[in-house]
Amino acid sequence: MSTQIAGTRVAFLGTGNMAEAVLAGALGSGLAPSDVVATVRRAERGDALAERYGVSTTSDNAAAVVGARLVVVAVKPKDVAALLDVVGPSLEPGAVVVSVAAGLPLSLYAAHLPAGQPVVRTMPNTPAQVGAGITAVVAGPTASDDDVALVEALLAGTGETLRVTEKDIDAFGALAGSGPAYVFYVVDAMAEAGVLMGLTRDVARRLAVRTVLGSGRLLAETGEHPAILREKVSSPGGTTVVALAKLDEGGVRAAFLTALEAARVRSQELGQELA
Repeated sequence: MSTQIAGTRVAFLGTGNMAEAVLAGALGSGLAPSDVVATVRRAERGDALAERYGVSTTSDNAAAVVGARLVVVAVKPKDVAALLDVVGPSLEPGAVVVSVAAGLPLSLYAAHLPAGQPVVRTMPNTPAQVGAGITAVVAGPTASDDDVALVEALLAGTGETLRVTEKDIDAFGALAGSGPAYVFYVVDAMAEAGVLMGLTRDVARRLAVRTVLGSGRLLAETGEHPAILREKVSSPGGTTVVALAKLDEGGVRAAFLTALEAARVRSQELGQELA
């Protein structure tokens, strides 16, 4: 049975792009604007959010969490510890603290919150902004299955969620968190190749974008292994196999492997620095 987000009181502490994506998705999934309070640093940002979504806004983080069932922590990672110290005494005992701040381990939250406070760590990626994301969900030691299900309901409007263990969060970040940048890199390279072959920039970009978009949809909807779908495009002795051979000569596959590993290692380093 799916958990519903309707009727849940939610406080958003910080309202950057990712937090706004979660907010918009939750409102689209049935969360009432009257059940939301968002904190802002600038009055004009608060006015914009109130006008766009009909939610309440404030600059008082401690006041915002009073009565909230879910508390989304979305400030910059360097500001999280101080924020938790401020809001901790005002949290409801069973309120679930939801982290969307990159790189911060569950242990940091435990050190700055009341004992036993449920925490769920999440890592959305940027396609969440258009409802096509994938978000890692890591349950803290005192978060119940119902707590995690409620967080997943909050995130449902941003795309899919995937429960992982904290030890896998850096690998998730290297693949899915940073992954959109790799796709944008490939699209840019394909479009530039189109320009070199004489296409206009607009046409080349449209072709590259639609090709990647359609290929992703084909993968998702058929469930077939990418190698099988690749073979279906690659006629023996044809244009595609020649192109793929050039990519292999250039070490593209190996470069992806080393790039993702470098991203994973850097994620671990940043997490240690922030903790």
